[in-house]
Amino acid sequence: MSITPPSRSRPHWPVWVALALAAFAGVAGWWWMGRPVVLPDAPSARIACVSYAPYRRPGETPYDAATFISPERIDADLRALSQRFDCVRTYAQGQGLAAVPAIAQRYGMQVLMGIWLGRDPQANAREVAMGIATAKAYPRALRGVIVGNEVLLRGELAPQALAGYVRQVRAAVPPSVPVSYADVWEFWLRYRQMAEAVDYLTIHILPYWEDEPVPPEHAVRHVAQVYARMQQAFPGKRVMIGETGWPSAGRPRRAARATLVNEARYLRQFLAYAATVHMPYNVIEAFDQPWKRVQEGTVGGYWGIFDVDARPKFPMSGPVVEEPRWWWGWLAGALGAALFGAAAARTRLRGVVASLLAGFAAGAALAWQGRQMAYACRDLFEWSVSIAACLAALATALWLARGIARRLAGIAQESSAPAWLQLGWLFGLAWYDLLLVFDGRYRDFPLGLFALPCVGYALAGWLPARPEMPPAEHRLLACVLPVLGTLVVVQEAGLNLTAWLWLGLNVAPALLVLLAWVQAVHLRAQQA
Repeated sequence: MSITPPSRSRPHWPVWVALALAAFAGVAGWWWMGRPVVLPDAPSARIACVSYAPYRRPGETPYDAATFISPERIDADLRALSQRFDCVRTYAQGQGLAAVPAIAQRYGMQVLMGIWLGRDPQANAREVAMGIATAKAYPRALRGVIVGNEVLLRGELAPQALAGYVRQVRAAVPPSVPVSYADVWEFWLRYRQMAEAVDYLTIHILPYWEDEPVPPEHAVRHVAQVYARMQQAFPGKRVMIGETGWPSAGRPRRAARATLVNEARYLRQFLAYAATVHMPYNVIEAFDQPWKRVQEGTVGGYWGIFDVDARPKFPMSGPVVEEPRWWWGWLAGALGAALFGAAAARTRLRGVVASLLAGFAAGAALAWQGRQMAYACRDLFEWSVSIAACLAALATALWLARGIARRLAGIAQESSAPAWLQLGWLFGLAWYDLLLVFDGRYRDFPLGLFALPCVGYALAGWLPARPEMPPAEHRLLACVLPVLGTLVVVQEAGLNLTAWLWLGLNVAPALLVLLAWVQAVHLRAQQA
């Protein structure tokens, strides 16, 4: 006859500490989002030039040939923009944008007029013809003509073909209108021959999108260094910064964090720097562009100084608040505490207290995820999937919290969460890990969503109802998750705090599965 030695119960205090820290994180995190951040003031609320794209209504995109922006809408936009900007930059002639110079002239504005180029020679010919006609009709409204935008970066034209288009426009427009081409600064250094075809260089410096992302605290210094380098590389050529800016929402890239405060910080500091060197520049961009989220993820849609409703996103002087409605996070935490507390009402006081802490943390985390969804979700399908995932996370956390509360209160657990549910969350976490590792440039980190099941299973695993061997699928995923989470951190060069938190969510449930595995093997060895 074999005797199974009783398993030593683990101490409860680590669970209490974890619950308290989780609830405190919910309180402190939302307070941090709502605190006023003191930033240096901009030298003026007026800005020299700004990129103007009117595609901010639902479904509007420049890639839809049927899209047309009426002169009335352009008139309303430019009338409002003329109060803050001396110039607007456009990128194309089609879809109604050829009317911009005539309308801008009414409000005393100038235009950096864009001619869009791509792979299609016929479309290019139409754009060039329209651009030449507009430049001839309104030469005094133009600060310059930009023939092609990042077409070398996209690999859609060879330098020789691009230079041919530039020279064609240069020969046709009035001599008083300078002609340029716009691309990221590295591609000007790669294709130096393009400098011979243009009157001046239009370079893009976007510290957030650099191959080595620059944190916002050092971004303007980086711009100054690049600008000086380009002036030295092309002596005798005027250099204009054609795009620079910072996103207000989206995934962080290493230490480059996309936040409203950082957008305000960067723009204010850049304007102060630009005023000292008296250089020509253009800021990207006037309005947030929802259509860009299809190509660039959440962050692509939030480079605007104004939101999609043409409201300024931040002031140019005084403190800036990241989330004015931060108290919604506390309210969600209170509702979560009430829900979880009600579910544990029949347990002892210790169980109720544990449920209240878990509920507040869960509610605050879901509010965090909800805020991210408000920025990221583009249509009804994405909203439906996201809400369904949040409800599943809430139900899982509620089930786990009830079991944890009963164990902390010394009450036998009636039933544990089914193994397939834990497997589902482990698999979902691993699947998203793979997306971040192999295609993560534009993907957000769903911390608020996965925090509920990951922390919940970690705490439940610390207080097992009875020692059991985890299924093979659980053990396999528990071995894989920390590796994938570590790869995400490595890709971010260890500079991304969000990536470290994501690694923690991978390690927490995996570690407890591995611990249960070791304990089960040990018990079997003792039985043998």
